[in-house]
Amino acid sequence: MQTRRLARRQLDLRSRHIRTAPVDVFARPQSGWIRAVRDALGMSTRDMAARLGVTSMAVSKLEASERAGTIGLDTLTRAADALGCDVVYALVPRVPLEQQVHRQAEVVARAELGPVATTMALEDQSVDAQATQSLVEDRIAQLIDSRSLWRV
Repeated sequence: MQTRRLARRQLDLRSRHIRTAPVDVFARPQSGWIRAVRDALGMSTRDMAARLGVTSMAVSKLEASERAGTIGLDTLTRAADALGCDVVYALVPRVPLEQQVHRQAEVVARAELGPVATTMALEDQSVDAQATQSLVEDRIAQLIDSRSLWRV
């Protein structure tokens, strides 16, 4: 359990610079990265094809595949290498992973404890808001590293 928490924290640290970068930094150019870099380098499709050991038509298809979002990572890596570039590949959490896990645990805790609170209220045994929040927080702590957290 500590291992997952440590992994989340390490990934949060690694991705924080990417997550806080302006969105347009990583936006793919309209023509695609391959075509944009190739054009900027002044490299013809024939020259790139020679570097890849394919035909010029294959380079055009490769660029179209990138624009369509269907290019394979291995193919993109080979194209990047032919252009003297590296592929940077990452899944960047929209919010830190620790925060995502906590939010999910809270959703599950409230879903579990809601019916209990209703039943207790019907039996005239209502729990005040502070006690309810304390129960939710206790349940969140139990759920945080539970394998069933995401089954809801």
